[in-house]
Amino acid sequence: MPEWFSKSIVDDRTTMLTEPFVHDYVRANIWHLRGRDADLLVDTGMGICPLAPQIETPQGKPLLVVATHIHLDHVGSLHEFAWRAGPKMSAAQFESMDEAATYAYMFHDLEGAVSILPAPGWKAADYKIPSAPLTRTLDEGDVVDLGDRQLRVLHLPGHSPDSIALFDEADGLFFSGDAIYDDTLIDTLPDSDRAAYASTMQRLLDLPIRIGHGGHGPSFDGKRMREIAADYLRRHDDP
Repeated sequence: MPEWFSKSIVDDRTTMLTEPFVHDYVRANIWHLRGRDADLLVDTGMGICPLAPQIETPQGKPLLVVATHIHLDHVGSLHEFAWRAGPKMSAAQFESMDEAATYAYMFHDLEGAVSILPAPGWKAADYKIPSAPLTRTLDEGDVVDLGDRQLRVLHLPGHSPDSIALFDEADGLFFSGDAIYDDTLIDTLPDSDRAAYASTMQRLLDLPIRIGHGGHGPSFDGKRMREIAADYLRRHDDP
């Protein structure tokens, strides 16, 4: 079987992983950022195949793992890691990984859920996300410290009520999760809130990012992020 994960070297400190054989609706970006004192992993994909063996970190160096929100394509492998952080708002749900919160039930009946089987006899109907209680909760203004880099937590609801992002105010690096990304934005889920999403987009118009790494789609610069946000606001305002 081909490797389940694909890896792309973004720069000398950043690697992006994704799951090319998963339906594009739930094919999320997984970001590994190397820091001086600790490494950071942003989101963990679907959890169909083990992610932890794919993440290369020096022995003894902490790996800080952050879930940007509790949807299935971002938390599937969270249970594989010892240091697990995620939104304070949905912290209780990480203990149960209730399918109503993760939307795992949507994957069970998704046509073309995977384009190759990860194992003989594998069935999407059997997909389940293991419990992954958070070891740290994150809320607006909190800081994830890698030693040589500090990333501030922004609460950016809309796609989901618990969506958070990580922003390095010193150099403009932005891990945006599903708050904003350069692809079709999803605001029609049962827990989506278009008015909250519009407020998030308004806030992002003024965020001085250098480069954004989203939960889906290609990376983007500040100009492109403002275009995406402005386009959403125009569509939100249309009758």
